[in-house]
Amino acid sequence: MIRFGILGAAKIAPMALIEPAASNPSVEVVCIAARDEGRAREFAEKNQIPKVLATYQDVIDDPEIDAVYIPLPIAAHADWSIKALKAGKHVLCEKSLASNHRQAQRMHDQALKNDRLLMDAFHYRYHPFFEAAVEVMESGVLGELQHLFANFQIQGPVPSDDIRRIYAQGGGVLMDIGCYPVSWVRHLTGLEPTVSAASAVIDADDIDIEMTARLTLGGGVEADIRGSMAAEQSFKAEVIVTGSLGKMILKNPLVPQLGHALILDLESGPQTKTFTQRSTYAFQLDAFVAAVAEGGCLATDSEDGVKQMAVIDACYQQAGLPVRGLKRDG
Repeated sequence: MIRFGILGAAKIAPMALIEPAASNPSVEVVCIAARDEGRAREFAEKNQIPKVLATYQDVIDDPEIDAVYIPLPIAAHADWSIKALKAGKHVLCEKSLASNHRQAQRMHDQALKNDRLLMDAFHYRYHPFFEAAVEVMESGVLGELQHLFANFQIQGPVPSDDIRRIYAQGGGVLMDIGCYPVSWVRHLTGLEPTVSAASAVIDADDIDIEMTARLTLGGGVEADIRGSMAAEQSFKAEVIVTGSLGKMILKNPLVPQLGHALILDLESGPQTKTFTQRSTYAFQLDAFVAAVAEGGCLATDSEDGVKQMAVIDACYQQAGLPVRGLKRDG
């Protein structure tokens, strides 16, 4: 049994942990703390969490828990993850793992030092839909890889008081939305890209509300990624992989439980495949539990998180924007 404590009464917590835990006999959510204790009590009552503690540190110090779930603003991920790891807890941390590559490296080092699991919560990666897409990539049916396009956009506009629009909280479209296209490209190809170009649409506080970047994968292969929370957008999540023998299109690799399709356009004719509608978060929790119990590797462990943040930092630098978590000029 893995007993979780939660830091923060975040909107994502029920979908990402509490609901999957309810159907997982190996998991129990034991306690929660929030900045506002009243809000924590209301959240706990609504979600049947038995214990409310006064502070985040109290959750980390609770001897009854084995793991901590961290859905806090990105700027708080590194400090609280490191504190939890030092206390001997495993950590499931929402993406992006950290504000920048340097923070992610510190988190990874602490996980190794304490021999504890630190998981970057890219839940999509554990669903059979994406596993099947990786198998297509490895099978060679697409021929020689030529190009990838990955796009994730959400319904706009995002309010100015949303944490995704607040620089000090680790805000920016690339940190919360565009990080998925980066991850999709990395995990489909198994390659670590360099960033050859990037361009952003920003608001008045250096917050990117749209980011595009060109990633170089080697061998003449490039990928174009895009993330957007601009006012005129509607929801779309898609990856298009082009090879010398055909294409693969992934419709909604983000949350395939809400509808998806894997489309292969080959010389032999088009094929469309669909997979289970079981939640990506349920599969993610299964993987977390197995890794804790068996000591196995995770596709989105802390080592992968360090590599992911290196690409994100490089995108900001190529776009002429400050790397998150570092002081800005002026």
